Amino acid sequence: MPENYRSIQEGISSYVQIGAVIFLILAGLFIGFILLSVQKRKRLEVEKQQLQSQFQQELLKTQLEIQEETLKKISEEIHDNIGQALSLAKLNLNTMDITKQKELEQKILNSKELVSKAINDLRDLSRSFNTDNIAAIGLSRAIEYELEMVQKSGSHKTTTIVNGTTARLEPQKELILFRIAQEVFQNIIKHANANTITVQIDYSGGQVELKIADDGKGFDLTPLNDEKNTFGLGIRNMHNRAKLIGGRFHMQSSPGLGTRVSIAVPLNNNHQS
Repeated sequence: MPENYRSIQEGISSYVQIGAVIFLILAGLFIGFILLSVQKRKRLEVEKQQLQSQFQQELLKTQLEIQEETLKKISEEIHDNIGQALSLAKLNLNTMDITKQKELEQKILNSKELVSKAINDLRDLSRSFNTDNIAAIGLSRAIEYELEMVQKSGSHKTTTIVNGTTARLEPQKELILFRIAQEVFQNIIKHANANTITVQIDYSGGQVELKIADDGKGFDLTPLNDEKNTFGLGIRNMHNRAKLIGGRFHMQSSPGLGTRVSIAVPLNNNHQS
Protein backbone atom coordinates (compact mmCIF):
# COMPACT_ATOMS: atom_id res chain seq x y z
CA MET A 1 0.00 0.00 0.00
CA PRO A 2 2.73 2.51 0.88
CA GLU A 3 4.49 1.64 -2.37
CA ASN A 4 1.32 2.22 -4.39
CA TYR A 5 0.77 5.52 -2.59
CA ARG A 6 4.36 6.54 -3.32
CA SER A 7 3.91 5.65 -7.01
CA ILE A 8 0.75 7.75 -7.18
CA GLN A 9 2.54 10.68 -5.56
CA GLU A 10 5.43 10.37 -7.96
CA GLY A 11 3.01 10.24 -10.93
CA ILE A 12 1.16 13.31 -9.71
CA SER A 13 4.45 15.10 -9.17
CA SER A 14 5.56 14.22 -12.70
CA TYR A 15 2.28 15.50 -14.16
CA VAL A 16 2.61 18.70 -12.13
CA GLN A 17 6.16 19.22 -13.39
CA ILE A 18 5.14 18.53 -17.00
CA GLY A 19 2.16 20.87 -16.61
CA ALA A 20 4.41 23.57 -15.16
CA VAL A 21 6.84 23.20 -18.07
CA ILE A 22 3.98 23.39 -20.60
CA PHE A 23 2.57 26.44 -18.81
CA LEU A 24 5.97 28.15 -18.85
CA ILE A 25 6.38 27.36 -22.56
CA LEU A 26 2.90 28.70 -23.36
CA ALA A 27 3.52 31.77 -21.21
CA GLY A 28 6.81 32.34 -22.98
CA LEU A 29 5.15 31.99 -26.38
CA PHE A 30 2.37 34.37 -25.31
CA ILE A 31 4.85 36.97 -24.03
CA GLY A 32 6.94 36.53 -27.17
CA PHE A 33 3.84 37.02 -29.32
CA ILE A 34 2.98 40.23 -27.44
CA LEU A 35 6.54 41.53 -27.81
CA LEU A 36 6.55 40.72 -31.51
CA SER A 37 3.17 42.43 -31.93
CA VAL A 38 4.43 45.54 -30.12
CA GLN A 39 7.61 45.59 -32.24
CA LYS A 40 5.60 45.11 -35.44
CA ARG A 41 3.22 47.89 -34.44
CA LYS A 42 6.15 50.21 -33.71
CA ARG A 43 7.76 49.31 -37.02
CA LEU A 44 4.50 49.98 -38.86
CA GLU A 45 4.18 53.34 -37.08
CA VAL A 46 7.73 54.26 -38.10
CA GLU A 47 7.05 53.19 -41.70
CA LYS A 48 3.81 55.17 -41.72
CA GLN A 49 5.61 58.27 -40.43
CA GLN A 50 8.32 57.80 -43.04
CA LEU A 51 5.70 57.49 -45.80
CA GLN A 52 3.91 60.60 -44.54
CA SER A 53 7.20 62.48 -44.40
CA GLN A 54 8.10 61.29 -47.91
CA PHE A 55 4.66 62.30 -49.18
CA GLN A 56 4.97 65.76 -47.61
CA GLN A 57 8.43 66.20 -49.14
CA GLU A 58 7.16 65.15 -52.58
CA LEU A 59 4.15 67.45 -52.20
CA LEU A 60 6.38 70.37 -51.21
CA LYS A 61 8.70 69.66 -54.15
CA THR A 62 5.72 69.59 -56.52
CA GLN A 63 4.32 72.81 -55.09
CA LEU A 64 7.68 74.55 -55.54
CA GLU A 65 7.90 73.28 -59.13
CA ILE A 66 4.37 74.50 -59.82
CA GLN A 67 5.17 77.92 -58.31
CA GLU A 68 8.28 78.20 -60.49
CA GLU A 69 6.34 77.22 -63.61
CA THR A 70 3.54 79.63 -62.68
CA LEU A 71 5.97 82.53 -62.34
CA LYS A 72 7.51 81.60 -65.70
CA LYS A 73 4.07 81.53 -67.37
CA ILE A 74 3.12 84.87 -65.79
CA SER A 75 6.38 86.35 -67.08
CA GLU A 76 5.73 85.00 -70.59
CA GLU A 77 2.13 86.26 -70.58
CA ILE A 78 3.17 89.74 -69.47
CA HIS A 79 5.95 89.86 -72.06
CA ASP A 80 4.01 88.40 -75.01
CA ASN A 81 0.56 89.92 -74.55
CA ILE A 82 0.30 92.63 -71.92
CA GLY A 83 3.73 94.10 -72.65
CA GLN A 84 3.02 94.14 -76.36
CA ALA A 85 -0.30 95.97 -75.90
CA LEU A 86 1.27 98.59 -73.61
CA SER A 87 4.20 99.05 -76.02
CA LEU A 88 1.77 99.75 -78.87
CA ALA A 89 -0.14 102.19 -76.67
CA LYS A 90 3.12 103.96 -75.82
CA LEU A 91 4.04 104.10 -79.51
CA ASN A 92 0.69 105.74 -80.27
CA LEU A 93 1.22 108.33 -77.54
CA ASN A 94 4.75 109.10 -78.69
CA THR A 95 3.71 109.64 -82.32
CA MET A 96 0.67 111.84 -81.70
CA ASP A 97 0.54 115.04 -83.71
CA ILE A 98 -1.89 117.59 -82.34
CA THR A 99 -1.99 119.31 -85.73
CA LYS A 100 -3.60 116.25 -87.29
CA GLN A 101 -6.92 116.13 -85.47
CA LYS A 102 -8.45 113.11 -87.19
CA GLU A 103 -5.31 110.99 -86.82
CA LEU A 104 -4.96 112.16 -83.21
CA GLU A 105 -8.47 111.03 -82.30
CA GLN A 106 -7.87 107.60 -83.86
CA LYS A 107 -4.60 107.13 -81.98
CA ILE A 108 -6.25 108.12 -78.69
CA LEU A 109 -9.06 105.62 -79.35
CA ASN A 110 -6.56 102.88 -80.26
CA SER A 111 -4.50 103.62 -77.15
CA LYS A 112 -7.59 103.39 -74.92
CA GLU A 113 -8.47 100.02 -76.47
CA LEU A 114 -4.93 98.71 -75.98
CA VAL A 115 -4.80 99.84 -72.34
CA SER A 116 -8.23 98.29 -71.72
CA LYS A 117 -7.01 95.03 -73.26
CA ALA A 118 -3.91 95.08 -71.03
CA ILE A 119 -6.08 95.65 -67.94
CA ASN A 120 -8.43 92.81 -68.88
CA ASP A 121 -5.49 90.49 -69.62
CA LEU A 122 -3.98 91.31 -66.22
CA ARG A 123 -7.32 90.62 -64.53
CA ASP A 124 -7.67 87.29 -66.33
CA LEU A 125 -4.07 86.39 -65.50
CA SER A 126 -4.63 87.20 -61.84
CA ARG A 127 -7.72 84.98 -61.66
CA SER A 128 -6.07 82.14 -63.56
CA PHE A 129 -3.04 81.90 -61.27
CA ASN A 130 -4.65 82.92 -57.98
CA THR A 131 -4.77 79.79 -55.81
CA ASP A 132 -7.38 81.32 -53.48
CA ASN A 133 -9.66 81.96 -56.44
CA ILE A 134 -9.31 78.34 -57.61
CA ALA A 135 -10.10 77.08 -54.10
CA ALA A 136 -13.14 79.39 -53.92
CA ILE A 137 -14.78 78.56 -57.26
CA GLY A 138 -13.77 74.88 -57.51
CA LEU A 139 -12.09 72.76 -60.16
CA SER A 140 -14.90 72.66 -62.75
CA ARG A 141 -15.52 76.40 -62.79
CA ALA A 142 -11.78 77.16 -62.82
CA ILE A 143 -11.31 74.96 -65.90
CA GLU A 144 -14.37 76.50 -67.60
CA TYR A 145 -12.98 79.97 -66.93
CA GLU A 146 -9.57 78.96 -68.29
CA LEU A 147 -11.17 77.73 -71.52
CA GLU A 148 -13.28 80.88 -71.78
CA MET A 149 -10.04 82.89 -71.79
CA VAL A 150 -8.56 80.63 -74.49
CA GLN A 151 -11.65 81.04 -76.67
CA LYS A 152 -11.74 84.79 -76.04
CA SER A 153 -8.19 85.04 -77.41
CA GLY A 154 -9.52 83.69 -80.73
CA SER A 155 -6.86 80.99 -81.02
CA HIS A 156 -9.10 77.97 -80.39
CA LYS A 157 -12.72 76.96 -80.16
CA THR A 158 -13.38 75.34 -76.80
CA THR A 159 -16.10 73.10 -75.35
CA THR A 160 -16.63 72.07 -71.72
CA ILE A 161 -18.91 69.19 -70.67
CA VAL A 162 -19.58 68.33 -67.02
CA ASN A 163 -21.29 65.02 -66.23
CA GLY A 164 -22.61 63.93 -62.83
CA THR A 165 -22.97 65.82 -59.56
CA THR A 166 -20.06 68.16 -58.99
CA ALA A 167 -18.00 67.24 -55.93
CA ARG A 168 -14.99 68.89 -54.33
CA LEU A 169 -11.54 67.43 -53.83
CA GLU A 170 -9.14 68.54 -51.13
CA PRO A 171 -7.81 72.03 -52.00
CA GLN A 172 -4.23 70.79 -52.62
CA LYS A 173 -5.46 68.06 -54.96
CA GLU A 174 -7.75 70.43 -56.85
CA LEU A 175 -4.91 72.89 -57.32
CA ILE A 176 -2.48 70.24 -58.60
CA LEU A 177 -5.13 68.80 -60.94
CA PHE A 178 -5.93 72.28 -62.24
CA ARG A 179 -2.24 73.02 -62.86
CA ILE A 180 -1.94 69.75 -64.81
CA ALA A 181 -4.90 70.85 -66.94
CA GLN A 182 -3.29 74.27 -67.48
CA GLU A 183 -0.09 72.60 -68.66
CA VAL A 184 -2.06 70.43 -71.12
CA PHE A 185 -3.81 73.56 -72.46
CA GLN A 186 -0.47 75.35 -72.89
CA ASN A 187 0.98 72.37 -74.75
CA ILE A 188 -2.02 72.35 -77.11
CA ILE A 189 -1.78 76.09 -77.75
CA LYS A 190 1.98 76.05 -78.35
CA HIS A 191 2.58 72.75 -80.14
CA ALA A 192 -0.59 71.01 -81.36
CA ASN A 193 -1.67 73.28 -84.24
CA ALA A 194 -5.22 72.47 -83.15
CA ASN A 195 -8.46 74.32 -83.86
CA THR A 196 -10.59 72.94 -81.03
CA ILE A 197 -10.11 71.91 -77.39
CA THR A 198 -12.75 69.72 -75.76
CA VAL A 199 -12.84 69.09 -72.03
CA GLN A 200 -15.10 66.58 -70.30
CA ILE A 201 -15.30 66.35 -66.50
CA ASP A 202 -17.00 63.20 -65.19
CA TYR A 203 -18.06 62.81 -61.56
CA SER A 204 -18.99 59.16 -61.11
CA GLY A 205 -17.90 55.93 -59.47
CA GLY A 206 -16.32 57.75 -56.52
CA GLN A 207 -13.87 59.65 -58.71
CA VAL A 208 -13.48 62.72 -60.88
CA GLU A 209 -12.06 62.11 -64.35
CA LEU A 210 -10.78 64.98 -66.45
CA LYS A 211 -10.60 64.31 -70.21
CA ILE A 212 -8.92 66.78 -72.56
CA ALA A 213 -8.92 66.28 -76.34
CA ASP A 214 -7.69 68.33 -79.29
CA ASP A 215 -7.87 67.97 -83.08
CA GLY A 216 -4.25 68.90 -83.62
CA LYS A 217 -1.37 67.20 -85.40
CA GLY A 218 -0.70 64.66 -82.63
CA PHE A 219 2.68 63.02 -82.11
CA ASP A 220 4.45 59.71 -81.59
CA LEU A 221 4.53 58.63 -77.94
CA THR A 222 7.20 55.94 -78.48
CA PRO A 223 10.15 58.11 -77.30
CA LEU A 224 8.46 58.37 -73.88
CA ASN A 225 9.40 54.74 -73.23
CA ASP A 226 13.07 55.76 -73.07
CA GLU A 227 13.57 57.34 -69.64
CA LYS A 228 16.97 58.73 -70.69
CA ASN A 229 15.31 60.71 -73.47
CA THR A 230 14.51 64.29 -72.46
CA PHE A 231 11.54 64.24 -74.85
CA GLY A 232 8.27 64.41 -72.93
CA LEU A 233 9.77 65.59 -69.64
CA GLY A 234 6.68 67.73 -69.05
CA ILE A 235 4.44 64.72 -69.69
CA ARG A 236 6.37 62.67 -67.13
CA ASN A 237 6.02 65.51 -64.63
CA MET A 238 2.24 65.55 -65.16
CA HIS A 239 2.14 61.79 -64.67
CA ASN A 240 4.13 62.06 -61.41
CA ARG A 241 1.92 64.86 -60.10
CA ALA A 242 -1.23 62.89 -60.82
CA LYS A 243 0.29 59.89 -59.03
CA LEU A 244 1.18 62.10 -56.05
CA ILE A 245 -2.50 62.92 -55.44
CA GLY A 246 -3.55 59.29 -55.90
CA GLY A 247 -4.60 59.74 -59.53
CA ARG A 248 -3.98 58.02 -62.86
CA PHE A 249 -2.61 59.89 -65.87
CA HIS A 250 -3.08 58.54 -69.38
CA MET A 251 -2.19 60.06 -72.76
CA GLN A 252 -3.16 58.81 -76.20
CA SER A 253 -1.80 60.38 -79.40
CA SER A 254 -0.81 59.52 -82.95
CA PRO A 255 0.54 61.70 -85.78
CA GLY A 256 -2.37 63.38 -87.55
CA LEU A 257 -4.99 62.15 -85.05
CA GLY A 258 -4.78 64.70 -82.25
CA THR A 259 -4.12 64.03 -78.57
CA ARG A 260 -6.27 62.82 -75.69
CA VAL A 261 -5.36 63.13 -72.03
CA SER A 262 -7.27 61.73 -69.06
CA ILE A 263 -6.59 62.18 -65.35
CA ALA A 264 -8.73 60.25 -62.84
CA VAL A 265 -8.56 61.07 -59.12
CA PRO A 266 -10.58 59.36 -56.33
CA LEU A 267 -12.91 61.78 -54.59
CA ASN A 268 -12.53 60.21 -51.15
CA ASN A 269 -8.88 59.16 -51.44
CA ASN A 270 -6.67 60.26 -48.55
CA HIS A 271 -3.19 59.70 -49.85
CA GLN A 272 -1.58 60.27 -46.45
CA SER A 273 -3.41 57.48 -44.66
